[in-house]
Amino acid sequence: MKARYQYRFYPTDQQKQSLAQLFGCVRVVWNDALALCKQSEKKPKSVELQKSVITQAKQTEKRAWLSEVSNIPLQQSVADLETAFKNFFDSCKGSRKGSKVGYPKFKKRTNSQSARQRRERSEKHRESRDRALPRL
Repeated sequence: MKARYQYRFYPTDQQKQSLAQLFGCVRVVWNDALALCKQSEKKPKSVELQKSVITQAKQTEKRAWLSEVSNIPLQQSVADLETAFKNFFDSCKGSRKGSKVGYPKFKKRTNSQSARQRRERSEKHRESRDRALPRL
């Protein structure tokens, strides 16, 4: 069973800046991965996308700022793109229930922004009522 928790918090100015930076990095990784998929004839695997879009991009001067945020949301962004492609192709084949799903689109600054973290696996965190956010 999957559990979903929704929290409301009021970030300070420094936290707002960190969140904006995180959302920007996630958006750039998604857009770069989608651009690579559109350019190539065959869609690259998720591992190859992560390697080129995250690991190699951090080593360039142009995208060195990607190393200022955690890797986990960036990897989740590539995984989300993989899921979007899977849903699109399943929808084209007719093996997906529900309405037709369109081709994945580039993310814009003006749309709603999100980033996902992996779930904590520690029992200590599950029992505690206080939640600590991972490094943003």
